[in-house]
Amino acid sequence: MSHTTAPVLAANIVRTLRQSGYSAYLVGGCVRDLLLGIEPKDLDVATNATPSDVLRLFPRAQPVGAHFGVILVPENGAKVEVATFRSDHAYHDGRRPGRVEFETDPKRDVLRRDFTINAMLMDPDTKEVLDFVGGRQDLESGIIRAIGEPEQRFREDHLRMLRAIRFSARFNFAIDENTMRAMESLAPLIRHVSAERVRDELTRMLTEGGARRAFELLDGSGLLTQVLPEVAAMKGVAQPPEFHPEGDVWTHTLTMLEGLREPTITLALGVLLHDVGKPPTFRVAERIRFDGHVEAGVEMARRILSRLRFSNDEIRQVEALVAHHMRFKDVLQMKDSTLKRFLRLEKFEEHLELHRLDCTASHRQLDNYYYVKQKLESLPAEELKPPRLLAGDDLIEAGYTPGPQFSAMLTAVEDAQLERRIHTKKEALQLVKSLFR
Repeated sequence: MSHTTAPVLAANIVRTLRQSGYSAYLVGGCVRDLLLGIEPKDLDVATNATPSDVLRLFPRAQPVGAHFGVILVPENGAKVEVATFRSDHAYHDGRRPGRVEFETDPKRDVLRRDFTINAMLMDPDTKEVLDFVGGRQDLESGIIRAIGEPEQRFREDHLRMLRAIRFSARFNFAIDENTMRAMESLAPLIRHVSAERVRDELTRMLTEGGARRAFELLDGSGLLTQVLPEVAAMKGVAQPPEFHPEGDVWTHTLTMLEGLREPTITLALGVLLHDVGKPPTFRVAERIRFDGHVEAGVEMARRILSRLRFSNDEIRQVEALVAHHMRFKDVLQMKDSTLKRFLRLEKFEEHLELHRLDCTASHRQLDNYYYVKQKLESLPAEELKPPRLLAGDDLIEAGYTPGPQFSAMLTAVEDAQLERRIHTKKEALQLVKSLFR
């Protein structure tokens, strides 16, 4: 079966609708991306055909939001959403309209959308653009501007405030003054948005590029203290200048965010939260100290990510990144067994990259980074995790009674193995006999 691409499917849908007497266009983010020369992830079509008209014309189509006039049209692996022109009314929950009216005029449909650059329509064949709100001009000038009255747009759907920041950071566009003022005054409303929707926006900010700018805008708009007060608390927390010439914990974290390149979400969150335990553990003795900041940070990271409904696997990995980020300073003094166990951590490449970013954003000394990288590249897998020489059954056979000391025995054997002091089962048993009565 041949594979259909989404652009081909979208153009075919528009053609079919027009041949049946309806008007139809590409709409929204895909038009913005096409005008910017970016390949759109999703393509959407807007039409004056009603949902029942669309279902009649496309037998495989499925209603995904028929109440809002949205129908999904699939074909050979591709899928395109087709939505009837509509106007939205009576928002009560800061997310969805209580009532929608289907419209025949595309302009009425455009006026309900969020930002001008996301509200253009395009003919896929002629590439002609319909622009009722000055979106093309804003795209060329690099401006994120709410359509109509910004306060009204943000009261309708509070998440739009985070979307404004994400688009601004991703495209490196300025946020229009009136739009920013509305965000500053309505920032507390973001607390009424579900944790899952906030999480998804933050994830995109951290991974789509422009993470530093996104967090500077979150801070400047007042949204940071609402969404991540623990990160906002980093501002003004001084660090010892001999290790951190760049400045306070906030500046250090921003500099690391700036260094991210297509990161996984866990690495990006590890960067954001690796020093989150510093503000509550700050004290000045003979110099600035953050005693226990790692342990505090692990606990705080768990609370923050649970609150934002990240998955258990993601939370576990970020906790590990926070828990181990200070261990790199000791790698040159580590015994072979300790170092190899460290290198065996799950997704160790994220730990290593976090360390590189941490050094680059502070004292710039990368000796330990290169030492670990060289070890990782030169050690074969069987040296990092050699096959076990002994198991519990072997210890029982040797006359030992099962109990808590079995774990200590097997660890001692593995340590000796990792340090290449023993190589056989016989040597392992001799070692156990010499260490344990």
